[in-house]
Amino acid sequence: MKDPGKDKLSDKDIIDLIRAGRENNRYYDIIYSRYFDKVRGKCYSLVKDRETANDLAEDIMVKIFENLVSFKATAMFSTWIYSITYNHCIDYLRNKRSSHYPKWNKEHEMSEIPDNLEDVENEIDYERLKTVMEELHPEELALIKMKYLDDIPLKLMSEALRITESACKMRLKRARTRLLYLYSKKYLK
Repeated sequence: MKDPGKDKLSDKDIIDLIRAGRENNRYYDIIYSRYFDKVRGKCYSLVKDRETANDLAEDIMVKIFENLVSFKATAMFSTWIYSITYNHCIDYLRNKRSSHYPKWNKEHEMSEIPDNLEDVENEIDYERLKTVMEELHPEELALIKMKYLDDIPLKLMSEALRITESACKMRLKRARTRLLYLYSKKYLK
């Protein structure tokens, strides 16, 4: 494959060049420059600390480079990167908080859930929603962001969280319900 220049190379082209044995730093630099800020932003959205987000993003970029040749292209490259990012951040938060989701979920059981939660969606204010999202478990927050912000397929979400697809679907439904419940409880009394 002829190298057309960094701006014209697609992610697939870069990966093909690396797989073809052209593993010079230039191609890794291109991937780094395209994705580091995005990865750091995702990390910050989950850990809420700039220094930690930067450290996590550096670790994630190393992980991406180490696993680049194993990328199967069953999803978009950016989706694969975000899957690694979420996985790494959730692992960090689990270790930091010693907060295993099933235990946390049991401790934060929702009391009586109103039947009209679907109506809450029409009343949502984005700034208020962001405030309520901070009350979610990191895993629930990641699920909400993967699904509704990044449009990551359920299969990749389940792989990122290392759970089955059915468990992922159930946790996503629970996270969405909890978010609407907390929002209604806090703002729609």
